[in-house]
Amino acid sequence: MASTRRRFLQSLSGLGLASQVAAQQDHSLRITAVEAVPVNLRPGNNQGDLPKFDGPYDPQRWRYIGPFGQLSGALAVTIRTNQGVVGYGLGAGGSAGAQIVEKHLRHLLVGMNPLDIELLWEQMYASGLSYGRRGIFVTALSAVDNALWDVVGKRLEQPVYRLLGGATKEKAEAYYTSAKPESGLSMGFQNFKLPIRDGVLEGRAGMERTTAILREARQAIGADKRLMIDVLFKWDDLNYVKEMALRLEDVQLYFIEEALSPDDLLGYAELVRDIRSTLIAHGEHEYTQHGYKLLFHHKAAGVAQPDVTWCGGVTAARKIGVMAAEHDVVFLPHRGGSLYGLPLVLTSSHAPMAESFGTGEPVSDLMLAMTAPFEKGYYLPPEKPGFGTEVTDALIQKNRKDV
Repeated sequence: MASTRRRFLQSLSGLGLASQVAAQQDHSLRITAVEAVPVNLRPGNNQGDLPKFDGPYDPQRWRYIGPFGQLSGALAVTIRTNQGVVGYGLGAGGSAGAQIVEKHLRHLLVGMNPLDIELLWEQMYASGLSYGRRGIFVTALSAVDNALWDVVGKRLEQPVYRLLGGATKEKAEAYYTSAKPESGLSMGFQNFKLPIRDGVLEGRAGMERTTAILREARQAIGADKRLMIDVLFKWDDLNYVKEMALRLEDVQLYFIEEALSPDDLLGYAELVRDIRSTLIAHGEHEYTQHGYKLLFHHKAAGVAQPDVTWCGGVTAARKIGVMAAEHDVVFLPHRGGSLYGLPLVLTSSHAPMAESFGTGEPVSDLMLAMTAPFEKGYYLPPEKPGFGTEVTDALIQKNRKDV
């Protein structure tokens, strides 16, 4: 029974015949070291700084991200092998995530064959079930899993997207995430997403501001380009979201992203059912294929947005992509323009775009080393082995951020 399950897991690994042959033949390949370092991806990023609030009801008290999420909590994991192959993975969790990797997950990795990615993922995930099915544990696991895929690609001298079955498109159309969409026009972007500042806490005045901003944005980019918005939970009220969707019908949004709390699965299902003027995007803050199984079951997203550096790594994200296709849901991985996210976009026929990552932004040299090649509105497939990043030990140490 155990050997049958092992063969089944290997058949799901997505590594292809060549890597399975390599895994069978290269019994000597072993992990010798696993290192985790919190890093800063963007200069001037202050998400983890001590905030100054204007009293106990300041709206920012509900929106303080802290030092362990998003850019403030980026985590770089390095996996070394006895054959000199080194893999670099990106995840999150900051110093807390680093502790999980070095004090917990590392003990399941050292001495193991990195080609056994599916086996290692299953063991790491199972080891955290009592405390970490979501959140920091999974974002830390993501960094490890991505580093393993980088090792495998380098060992087999293949880019990760080829290990996943090869590209379904010559290049990936990109969309630009910025409060200033006009900045992306000169770079060739044809799709634009704006972060939304105001929400329920700002009342009707916030509704008016948001509507005015988006009408200006639509006028700036023209009627023929996709326009999307990222709310980041600020519209966490069903009636508010529905009213805003009506107000913005003339703006012709492609999608509204993360209007509600990620925990309000039934609320998202209601939005998907009731709103016809735009798609409802959800899932950037959902975790693993197990969380997404429930999301798809409840039809709680018209656009699925797993982040490969948070949701469980490539091993989880590729399964989520398969489920999205089975449910005929648009698959738009968060940070798809990163070299870690691009393989998922390239290999999925349900992924029409890749989100910008570092392109046209003030970023650190480490983030730039993780950004996919960009040309006239498209991200291009990297042909170097692994993820094709320019990450080095020196770059990681230069951008270390122990918070």
